[in-house]
Amino acid sequence: MLAEEYIRAEIDRFLKEKNADNISYKFEKPRQKQFGDLSTNIAMQLAAVLKTSPMQIAKDISTAVKIDPNYIKKIEIAGPGFLNFYLTSDSFHNQLAEILKQKQEFGKSDLGKGIKTQVEFISANPTGPLTIGHGRQAVLGDTVARLLETVGYEVTREYYFNNAGRQMRILGDSVRLRYLQLLGMDIEFPDDYYQGGYITDIARNIMDDKGDALADETDVTFFKDRAEQEVFSDIKNTIGRMKFQMDVFYNEKSLYDEGKIEKVISLLKEKDLVEERDGAVWFLTAKLGMDQDRVIVKSSGEPTYRLPDIAYHLEKFNRGFDLIIDIFGADHIATYPDVLLAVKALGYDETKIKVLIHQFVTLTEGTEKVKMSTRKANFVTLDELMDEVGEDVTRFFFLMRHMNSHLNFDLTLAKTQSDENPVYYIQYAHARICSIVRVASEQNSNFEKNVDLSLLNTGEELELIKHLL
Repeated sequence: MLAEEYIRAEIDRFLKEKNADNISYKFEKPRQKQFGDLSTNIAMQLAAVLKTSPMQIAKDISTAVKIDPNYIKKIEIAGPGFLNFYLTSDSFHNQLAEILKQKQEFGKSDLGKGIKTQVEFISANPTGPLTIGHGRQAVLGDTVARLLETVGYEVTREYYFNNAGRQMRILGDSVRLRYLQLLGMDIEFPDDYYQGGYITDIARNIMDDKGDALADETDVTFFKDRAEQEVFSDIKNTIGRMKFQMDVFYNEKSLYDEGKIEKVISLLKEKDLVEERDGAVWFLTAKLGMDQDRVIVKSSGEPTYRLPDIAYHLEKFNRGFDLIIDIFGADHIATYPDVLLAVKALGYDETKIKVLIHQFVTLTEGTEKVKMSTRKANFVTLDELMDEVGEDVTRFFFLMRHMNSHLNFDLTLAKTQSDENPVYYIQYAHARICSIVRVASEQNSNFEKNVDLSLLNTGEELELIKHLL
């Protein structure tokens, strides 16, 4: 039994005696050492139930919990009734032994109880290779998915894309014009078209397959479809290099083909939440507490991104997901509330949707900032980044900063072979540990069974153990 399990069993015994064993509570690790190793606010939760002050309840619990020297050094009460538990060195040694026993199974649980969960991330339109901006979201999304899987959630990784909009038409025409140029035609290439070398590569592949058979083709459909196919092939390969795979690629076009876009408008009309004005269709969000209404269909007849986003989220519910996690860049911070508002207005439980917003990435090389733009083709692809520093370094750097913080990815630092580079420092420490283990194995083949964990008693050693828990 680990220390937290022992303390929980003792508190549960107290709750049962008080006929309050239906109360759910949790432990937290205090940020400041002076408040112990584990803390709980159970006394404050019980105050209304037991009609007693939190301080008195905390005193009663601290008296009821048996001080077992294998687990607890002392219990203190702080603030309005927090119970702070100070654990013995033996308890940490026992927990370390449990980690060594469980190996990679340590930390896994059934907390999620198989809750059907969707994590949507990356969701970049297939207009070009994944860039380092997409890379941060890829690593964040996969990390969230892995954590949820570890604690028992049934996770679907999903990539949502739009291959039916204006960007895709421009992509198709960009390839068409490059194809004509490769055929020797003097064609002007617009500045606002996709300039990347990958466009020429796709055009060259078409020329190799078709020769000049498409020289008179003005419809961009074939070029668009071929570009989408090749770009998506590259995207999937890049994702594979990041050491995960998407379970579902969901096409926005299917929402139109299956009538789900029109269905949303119909449902909003039934709720008297849409209005035609100035040739456009408006979602009457002001009725729902927003500062102003939102356009969902432009006067040109083209839907804004809000409309398919609403339809897509309704589809997530209809597919049976009980937890929906959207990972977006900071450019979505002002728009996703409209989707949540529509979901709620149409009778769905919007609290099942959790939106995680991450800040953008700046790539630097020393003090020089590297500019990135898919249209202007002066971007650094995620593949190029991994070629430079490796997949593991790439993943680590993307996770070094909290997602709420802007990330400066210093390419020079990532390639530095010194302890200034945190990845190099960790890899060096790992190599040293492996060397120690190897030497110990040579001297005593049973050293792992005979190890004396009680020798780990310095403050630094105990802090390292705590970091593992």
